[in-house]
Amino acid sequence: MSLERLWAGWRIPYLEVASGTEVPAAPGDGTLFERILGSGLPDHETYVVWQGVTCVALLNAYPYSNGHLMVLPRRATASLAGLSEAEHTELWAGVRAAVAALEAAYHPDGINVGINLGVASGAGVPDHLHVHVVPRWSGDTNFMTTVAEARVLPEALDRTWARLRAAWPADADRPPDRR
Repeated sequence: MSLERLWAGWRIPYLEVASGTEVPAAPGDGTLFERILGSGLPDHETYVVWQGVTCVALLNAYPYSNGHLMVLPRRATASLAGLSEAEHTELWAGVRAAVAALEAAYHPDGINVGINLGVASGAGVPDHLHVHVVPRWSGDTNFMTTVAEARVLPEALDRTWARLRAAWPADADRPPDRR
């Protein structure tokens, strides 16, 4: 029996951080998401799928499954109470559109929608509220997650971005691409 190899080259930045190897931080001040949005890079490089006036949706760089999106306000706030009415309204409209895009692009058996508020809840970026929208499939469990604490993702983030961007509901406002 030979050893099978799973290619996940896009995970090297995560592994370098986890192992203590120096990885250049994103330039600028603010939260991780503020730095991504302020980078000036085009949407396909930052994996921004949708931009509203006060909120955006982008792919999780370290997804639980293909299509793992995060919807968040442009402005950093750690709590739901910190959202303005406009941000609150657009955030939940963005979540609704994210679910529709995932259903159209991937036809999952279910979708998890959730928020981790605070470090104790598992928030990886506790100072910038974000809603996870994660497609799920029946039977999508295997020994890799259970035994090896690893996930197998069959699609590159570039392809996921293109699929979700194309499937995003046409009635959801989106400014032109940043180029």
